[in-house]
Amino acid sequence: MEIDKENKDKPKPDMVNHPPHYTQGGIETIEYIRAKLSPEEYVGYLRGSIMKYTSRIGLKGESTEDAGKIEWFSKELHRFLREG
Repeated sequence: MEIDKENKDKPKPDMVNHPPHYTQGGIETIEYIRAKLSPEEYVGYLRGSIMKYTSRIGLKGESTEDAGKIEWFSKELHRFLREG
């Protein structure tokens, strides 16, 4: 068995806070969404995302990843409302 030394020391991507597939084109998808929505629409988007990850926890992929996404969207909603 050959060890892939090139990838061995690479840090594992943060799939909750900064998934690499959400930064294509030089901007994080959440920033693009925020820029295109009204404040009310953005709050609805965040609430919907919280519901989505809550309803599917344990059904797709890692439960800890879904729980992390719930936490991330909840914190973003709190931050956005506080700054409002």
